[in-house]
Amino acid sequence: MNLARVFAIAANGFRETIRDRILYAIALFGLLFALALRLLPEVSATTEDKIVLDFGLGAIGFIGALVAIFIGTGLINKEIEKRTVLVLIPKPLSRAELIVGKHLGLLGVLAILLAAMGAIYALSLVGVKIAYPPGAIAVSLAYLLLELSLLVAAALAFGVFTSPLLAMLMTFGLYLMGHFSRDLVELGRISKNPALAALVQNLYLVLPDLSRLNLRNEAVYGLLPPPQTLLFDAIYGLVYTAVLLAIAIAIFSRRQF
Repeated sequence: MNLARVFAIAANGFRETIRDRILYAIALFGLLFALALRLLPEVSATTEDKIVLDFGLGAIGFIGALVAIFIGTGLINKEIEKRTVLVLIPKPLSRAELIVGKHLGLLGVLAILLAAMGAIYALSLVGVKIAYPPGAIAVSLAYLLLELSLLVAAALAFGVFTSPLLAMLMTFGLYLMGHFSRDLVELGRISKNPALAALVQNLYLVLPDLSRLNLRNEAVYGLLPPPQTLLFDAIYGLVYTAVLLAIAIAIFSRRQF
């Protein structure tokens, strides 16, 4: 794999995504968080600071996930529909380089998106004099980027063999199931149904456990898992992302144009 070609694809994808006005998501977050700062204190009592902190991190995560899913599922399909893939593939550019480059390009956009929303979040909290743990929040956003990287890889894997709409639905389903996979295992355990317990256990082994990359609740209270747990969870996210990219490359390599 030629890194120069990968980064060229990534840079081109980055510019193209920025041109798609994706950074309007930043304005959407700013508006939502401004409304939250205005309305939440009126409906909460002693816990209003924690609710505001949690809402802000939740909004950042949800907007980031929407961008990863809606843009990621169309990255390859867009090239196929425009027939530009017919120009790219005959050149000394492998399909693996195209997939990895597209992934890195969108990941760069998401990193800027998270940084911008994180800055708005922090400045807004300072403006209304709400104390927050900056270190824990920063680590939470870093792990959110790992989660979004995994989602982009999943969106690419689904997007290379099906329509953008179906790929969006499948990736969004994976996102929801990934956040509730531990709850499914617990549901199977308390059901005392061996067949159901085995089914949900197998689903847990296959589906990504996105709760391992979700540190929002801990960050709100300034608490983080031990360094060893953080390291293992980061490795888990990176390995799962690599597996999904490998699947996307394998499927895309077998497509004929």
